[in-house]
Amino acid sequence: MKTRIHSAASGKIDAIGLPILALFWVSFFWGTTWLASKEGVRYMPALQLVTIRQFLGGILYVGYFFIKKEPWPKGKQWRTILVLAFLNFVLSNGLSTWGVKYMSSGLGAIITALFPIWIIIINFFNGHKIARMALLGILISFGGICIIFIDYIADILKPEFQFGIILMVISTFTWTFGLLQTKKKALSFNPYFSLGLQMLISSVFLFGITEASGINIPLSEIPMPSWWAIAYLVIVGSVLTFIAFIYSLQNLPTEISSIYVYINPIVAMVLGAFIFGETLTGAIAIGAVVTLTGVYMVNKSIRKIKK
Repeated sequence: MKTRIHSAASGKIDAIGLPILALFWVSFFWGTTWLASKEGVRYMPALQLVTIRQFLGGILYVGYFFIKKEPWPKGKQWRTILVLAFLNFVLSNGLSTWGVKYMSSGLGAIITALFPIWIIIINFFNGHKIARMALLGILISFGGICIIFIDYIADILKPEFQFGIILMVISTFTWTFGLLQTKKKALSFNPYFSLGLQMLISSVFLFGITEASGINIPLSEIPMPSWWAIAYLVIVGSVLTFIAFIYSLQNLPTEISSIYVYINPIVAMVLGAFIFGETLTGAIAIGAVVTLTGVYMVNKSIRKIKK
């Protein structure tokens, strides 16, 4: 009897506890990767950092599945992997890492959390009506961003800051397209193997871009702080947290698994203030809460449409 109760309890922990732990991991550690990116791009070109990060992360994934003799993708699966590699890793991850060079890690995290708004806008242009809750959420998010930018008025006039904002917005837009593409062409192919292939392929794309533009610096000139940042981004950001992310998506309802969207920016803002001395005023804190409340409303309206 005791054995049966014990196995039932451990089954419950596996069914609920592990996915929740995975979600907590994603919520906290993806927030910390903004700081690692910020530290890394201080001393080297941002796109070169992304190239190295995704090459090493991709090698770890692909190497593991190669040793396991996992079946490789076939036919149309390759097309989807190529599209996702370009959208999610070349553009979204590449541009967001580049963008954080010109702003605080917390502000970058808040901007990228706005991607659900793009889903509503894209659906609208595809003939779907915008629900009242979604429209209200968009307006609230916009109001929150305006509150945040009260403390960045002086920076708005700087071309570098403007450039960083543009990069962040584009990266959020391409991430949204990547998500929609993933849902539209969901494959039975191993998602972790697919992730590794996307990283590896994107690193080849990025290497071609960075070499052709001549922005890369010799590996011997990359200082240790950047190498430590890369190591953290590869092990924690690209491997452990992505594994936890996919696991939580597969085992938790969407409304729960999407909580990380609201926690990542808060982690990035608080740690950025403690570690890098980034500005964290009352206006920024209130603006972040208002913005994420709007994002929550937009997310909730998306889930209602799906039901």
